[in-house]
Amino acid sequence: MGKKPHRTQNVVSLGERCRIELLTLANHAEAVNGLLYLAGAGWTEHHRMLPPGGPMPASMMGIAAMVYIPWMETNREHKINFGVEDHDGKSVFTFELKFAVGRPPTLSAGAGQHVPIALNIGVGFPSAGGYRLVARLNDTGDVRTWSFRVHDQQAQQASGS
Repeated sequence: MGKKPHRTQNVVSLGERCRIELLTLANHAEAVNGLLYLAGAGWTEHHRMLPPGGPMPASMMGIAAMVYIPWMETNREHKINFGVEDHDGKSVFTFELKFAVGRPPTLSAGAGQHVPIALNIGVGFPSAGGYRLVARLNDTGDVRTWSFRVHDQQAQQASGS
C-alpha cells in the first residue's frame, strides 16, 4: 500500500491581525489589479526648487503601502491613516482611507489577502528639514514610518539679453 500524498491546508489563525507590510515613498504610485506599480520608489531625499520671490511649491509624492488582511478580518471595514510629520512631530498632512476586502470564491479557506494602496499627493512642506511618513492601521497600534529629508534649492533666474 502506497502512502497518500500530504496535503497542506490553510489554517485559520484566530490570533492573526491586520498589518501594514510595506510603506514607502515614490515619485509616482499606482495600485492596479492587486499590484503596486511604483516609479522612483524608496526615496529618502527630496530636493525642491524654490522660485525666486514666488510661493513655496507643492511637492508631488506617491505613497505606497501593502496591507495584509487575514481571513477572519475580511468582509469588514478597515481604515488606514497616512500622515506626514516634521521632525518635532507636528502634522503637515493627514489623510484617511476606508476599505473592505471580500472573500473571492477562488480564495482558499483561511487564506489572508494583500491589499495594495497607492496615493499621489501634493504636499506643501513649510521648510527644509527632516520629516516622516506615518501610516496607522485600524487604530490597533500597527504603525509604520518612513523618514525622509526635504532640501531647498534656489532656482536660477533667467537672464535676458
